[in-house]
Formats: sequence, C-alpha cells, structure tokens
Amino acid sequence: MAHQEDDFDRGVKNRRAILGDAWVDKSLDGANAFNADFQSLITRYAWHDIWGRPGLDATTRRLLVLGMTMGQARWEEFELHCRAAVRGGVPLAQIRETLMQGAIYCGVPAANTAFKLATAILRDEGLLPPPAPLSSAVRVSSHHTFSRPQLKVTLQGQGAPLLLSHALGLDGGMWDGLAAGLAARHEVLRYDHRGHGGSAVPAGPYDMDALVDDAARVIREWGAGPVVWVGLSLGGMVGQGLAIRHPELVRALVLANTTSRYPEAAQAGWAQRIAAVEQGGLAAIADTVMERYFHAGFRAAHPESVAAFRATLLRGSAAGYAATCQAVRAVDWTDRLARIACPTLVIAGALDAGAPVAMSQAIAERIPGARLEVLAEASHLSVVEQPAAFAALLDGFLSGLS
Repeated sequence: MAHQEDDFDRGVKNRRAILGDAWVDKSLDGANAFNADFQSLITRYAWHDIWGRPGLDATTRRLLVLGMTMGQARWEEFELHCRAAVRGGVPLAQIRETLMQGAIYCGVPAANTAFKLATAILRDEGLLPPPAPLSSAVRVSSHHTFSRPQLKVTLQGQGAPLLLSHALGLDGGMWDGLAAGLAARHEVLRYDHRGHGGSAVPAGPYDMDALVDDAARVIREWGAGPVVWVGLSLGGMVGQGLAIRHPELVRALVLANTTSRYPEAAQAGWAQRIAAVEQGGLAAIADTVMERYFHAGFRAAHPESVAAFRATLLRGSAAGYAATCQAVRAVDWTDRLARIACPTLVIAGALDAGAPVAMSQAIAERIPGARLEVLAEASHLSVVEQPAAFAALLDGFLSGLS
C-alpha cells in the first residue's frame, strides 16, 4: 500500500522549508523514547497546524517568531530561526526592521543581544553588510529645511560640497552606496524632493520652476555653494534648471538618465500614469515603474534590491507623486541649455527605455563642452545597476575639475 501522507509528514515539509534539512534531520534522527512524542507533537501542531495555516505568508511568520523569541529572551530559538531566515532569503532589511521594532517593545538590552547574534550569523554566512561608521567624518545626519515647504536633508562627509538629487518616486536613500564612497573627500548632501520621502507634500500640481527653487534654497540654507550637482532622472531635470536659473550655485553638473524635454508622443503616457495613480494609488504603477527602472537581467539577478526600491515607491505619497509627474511631463529646458557654462558630464544607460540615449545626446550637444558617457547593461537607475562604473565616471569627472 502506498504511504498515506499524514499531519506529521505535512509538518515535516514545513519544518524543512523553514529550518532546512540538516537541522530537521538532526532533530528527528536524534529522537529517543523519552522525547519522540514531543518531537511528534511540535511537528504536527506547530509545523503543520500553525505554520501550515493560510492566514500569513512564511516571511511574516518568520519575522513574528524573531520578535517573540527576542521578547522572551529565548536566544537559542532566536538564533535558530534567524539563521534559517537569512539562509531562506528573508530580506535583511526586514530582519533589521523587526529587531528595531523589538528595541521599543522588547527593550534595548534584548535588541542589543539580538543584533549581536544576527550580526554573527551574517558574518558566518558571508553576508555582513559593509561598515557604516558613526564617526563625525562619515556619520549621516538628518534634518529639515527651515524654509517651507520643509524638505528632509541628509548630510555626511567632509570636503568639497556635492549634492545628490534622486529620481521620481524615490528618496535620498537611492544614493546610499555612492554617498558612502564620496564621503571620504566630499561633504555630501541629499534631500528629498517635495512630495517625496520625508519632505512635505504641499498641494499640487507642481511645476519644474518650483522644484528648481526648492533646490536653490536647500543650497543657500546649507551655505556651501557653489556645489557639484549630481542628478538622476528627475534630479537631472532639476539640475538643468538650477544651472540655467541659478548658475552661481552650480560649480559642475552631472546629469544621469534624464531629459530636457519629452516629445509630444510621450504626453499621453504621462497623463495615463497620473490618472492611474489618482485612481489606484502607487500600487497601480509599481510593477511598471520597476520594469522601467531596472532591466530584466538586473531584476532577475537582484530581486531583493528591486523589492527594496519598490517598497520605497509604495511608502511614498500618491498625491506627491502625481503632482511631481505634472512637473516632469512639462519639463522644457532644451532651448536654454546653451546658457549652461559649468563643466558637465551626461550619463546614459544603453538599456534605458524611460530616458533613451538620444535624450542624453540632445542634452550633451547643446551644453558647451559637455561630455556624454553611455553605460552598457544599465537601464534607468544606472547608479544602482552599475554602481562601480557610475562611480568611476564620477570620480574621473571630479578629478578633472579645477
């Protein structure tokens, strides 16, 4: 007679899926006459009846277990489930946020122990994130502008001032990797555009002049101008306007994956995107935006990174996004680009469908002395898809400034 799968077998499947074969084999094979009934109990009731319930996905259950074992100081169980979560592909950002939440509801001593154990696990698994020292030279400080609408600003590093300006629907966190590398020799400022991230969301629609004026007052409050402006997509559009309208604030300009004007044919697409967000929120466009921001190869190879950017988009304000889209769709700097007199580097992605190479060529041809560089295997968020190549282009450009 063929073996009939029972609740124990179903529980074993879930237990293996969560904890891995090695641990489960050790546990089951080590059972004896004294503890076998207990092993059967937890396999049937914990791993089948509870872990097999449809109400929560497996990742949520994993994170709940981390929080509860942390709260009860059950460190052996915490370490077991934390290691299994890391090996099972649970995003490190979600594990970190669970432990941060625990610092409030379980207490700082419990969070301290949990972070120590989790850090040791990440080190063992070869997944320890890069250093992020809190020394004064590199620590990221955060505040808001005094002027309104208030904009969230982050600052780190020491040296010549450099400002990083993010893409539509994201925030200053888009630049984390690049900013950390620049902080050793630059004072690096990032800010969230109005309607984005931690900045205010004034009533829309917005126009490009308002976004440029925001940039100008950020620099003036900073008191560090003129700056090297590095803008990607929306940030590049704002940078063009800043160099045209406030040239005294811009020492040099880096324009990545951006345009100075959209063709008439693109207007319908922007109208559809705005309508979709107004009707269905940011979830209505999230998948489409990720497909635009990252090419298929990157999405397949780096699903955790794409998921993090998608989460950033979804955390944003739908009203702020739609209002900013109104400014983006109407951008029109092309006929004034010849006024830009500062050194300019234009960066394009060979696979960028949102801002094709031709758009970057049009900018570079009109700005006197501008240089165009095209990154292979890069779509719209080229600094994320090709971080080393992007940083190398920027370093070369910066080293050539007098």
